[in-house]
Amino acid sequence: MKRTTVSVTAAVILSALTGCTSSHSERPEDGRTASAPASLAALRTAERSTERADTARVRSSTEMGTQLSLTADGVIAWRDGLSGALTIEYTGGTAAETMHGLGVTSMQARYLSDAYYAHMGDRFAAKLGGKHWLKYAYDDLKSLGGGADLAAQMRSTTPNQSVKLLLDSEDVREIGEETVDGQSTTHYSGTVRVEDVTDTGLRGRLRDAGVTGETVDIWVNEKNLLVKKVEKTSTANGRVTQTAHYSDYGVEVDVQEPPAADTADFKALLSQPSAAPS
Repeated sequence: MKRTTVSVTAAVILSALTGCTSSHSERPEDGRTASAPASLAALRTAERSTERADTARVRSSTEMGTQLSLTADGVIAWRDGLSGALTIEYTGGTAAETMHGLGVTSMQARYLSDAYYAHMGDRFAAKLGGKHWLKYAYDDLKSLGGGADLAAQMRSTTPNQSVKLLLDSEDVREIGEETVDGQSTTHYSGTVRVEDVTDTGLRGRLRDAGVTGETVDIWVNEKNLLVKKVEKTSTANGRVTQTAHYSDYGVEVDVQEPPAADTADFKALLSQPSAAPS
């Protein structure tokens, strides 16, 4: 039970932040239209503006085939690595059913420079000696299957990464003007192949996961800030789609480490003998 819970919780919290980096995605078709220079220039401006914004409010939804679907809402900061706080709701899938079976239907997540924390609620705390928080140190994530990749993704996930990824598309194009969340925006779209990704770290992680490519759509407002993004890929376990909306750039983000007395470390839990069936 403990191994299942800490592993599923790790996947859930990661999925609330990251885009589509699942395995066995479909390769984009050849014969793509070349990117327009004007579109690339506009995206470079958006990438720089979004990166400099440092903080934002985010609400997102993620669907991973039959495995998991969830929503997340909160604030994130990315000036010195990733930090933030999200409320995550499990809306469907086998992973959500596992969490529901343990009495956990939603979760508070806090992201700090060296670890992230999951508040599991009162019912699960009763199984942890009264402790409500699970701590996942990034260095300890290597103990999980694919843990090194989880930690790397967690540390590098920021809104401007979607813009940066789209800049690596050879067929990025401007779709047109659209109103999103009450704002006038410009919609850009493109397909990205792993071999075209210029970030060597990201390219390596995508290759390790078996990804060949994905589609990326973003909407940029008049201040050159990312308002919405949609990333899609296909996997052996079904279609993976993540949609995220960003607002309130510059919002204050003050995330505190939970009290040590109310926190259990996932690595220590995994090292304990399995609980009795009762």
